Amino acid sequence: MSTPALYLTEQLIACRSVTPDDGGCQDLLRARLAPLGFEFERIVSGPAEFRVTNLWALRRGRDPQAPLLAFAGHTDVVPTGPLEQWRSDPFVPTYRDGRLYGRGAADMKTSLAAMVVAVEEFVAAQPAHRGSIAFLLTSDEEGPANDGTVKVVDWLAEQGLRPDACIVGEPTSVERLGDMIKNGRRGSLSGRLQVRGVQGHIAYPQLAKNPIHRAAPALAELAAAEWDRGNAYFPPTSFQISNIHGGTGATNVIPGELVVDFNFRFSTGSTPESLRTRVHAVLDRHGLDYALAWTLGGEPFLTPVGPLSEAVVAAIRAETGLAAELSTTGGTSDGRFIARICPQVIELGPVNASIHKIDEWVEVASIEPLKNIYRGILERMLA
Repeated sequence: MSTPALYLTEQLIACRSVTPDDGGCQDLLRARLAPLGFEFERIVSGPAEFRVTNLWALRRGRDPQAPLLAFAGHTDVVPTGPLEQWRSDPFVPTYRDGRLYGRGAADMKTSLAAMVVAVEEFVAAQPAHRGSIAFLLTSDEEGPANDGTVKVVDWLAEQGLRPDACIVGEPTSVERLGDMIKNGRRGSLSGRLQVRGVQGHIAYPQLAKNPIHRAAPALAELAAAEWDRGNAYFPPTSFQISNIHGGTGATNVIPGELVVDFNFRFSTGSTPESLRTRVHAVLDRHGLDYALAWTLGGEPFLTPVGPLSEAVVAAIRAETGLAAELSTTGGTSDGRFIARICPQVIELGPVNASIHKIDEWVEVASIEPLKNIYRGILERMLA
């Protein structure tokens, strides 16, 4: 039996919003929020070939000085992959065996629909609620994320608008809705290392310098290093090599260069500066002739136990009976940008087993409870 949240999820899935295209999702959500008294700011960013649409929506309650609670999420989805491998059109909502299939079903159109309907119900029951409610929506979360939430955060800072708390609708549940929420995320620091040698004939190694041989001990040391021990909220920082390339393809040529891509997923026990310093120290100690380019994907953030996490955990327990686990595992999210201006950021959404996969799905039976959890958070924070 269809519900408002389920119907809105279907409508959003039907929008072909492959990043950075919003596909009409934000217009659809704006039409639902406008009758509730929301005011809107549309922020378009990025080059013509990668135009990003962002939307900020704000409804002030009877006391605008009280908490500003924001819901945040992305309307863009990852590409579908080979269409012939899908059992049904990824942009036609389809039901099989108690699941709703479609690209974005889990990541994260169900969350957006549940958030909007939760706000509709809450405002109908509490039209003079305290505080304010906001939505921060972007079509650039699955892409480079250079023109999405980060641009809205910069604009909000300029306006002096700083949410007190934010719920991000990322799919955080593992086996059952609400069994895990994210109260932080690790930082991401990537490096591209180019180790220079001297190309030569493999039969005359004395006339060449093999960069693979020279780099191997340093790479082994980096891979074995303990960067930090983590803490009560974060696992230890992890160093991983993702790509390595050297050679011309010929079996009788010593390569002149080795290129290594690596990444740190780091806890609050380390900083980008400390990691860079230690890596350079290892490379220098091994006497390598190298160049190293760094890319900081995001700083770690953490929301300690407090009003928002307590409201989220209580709302989950009331709806599902589960004691939600607070976790900082997984990849990066737009929470890293929002945390710059918001002291409390929690991620909560459906089961993430199918995200980015062929035949992405969400359990139909979880949609109404997710909406109820979001409404429960509103009631605990703003009623």
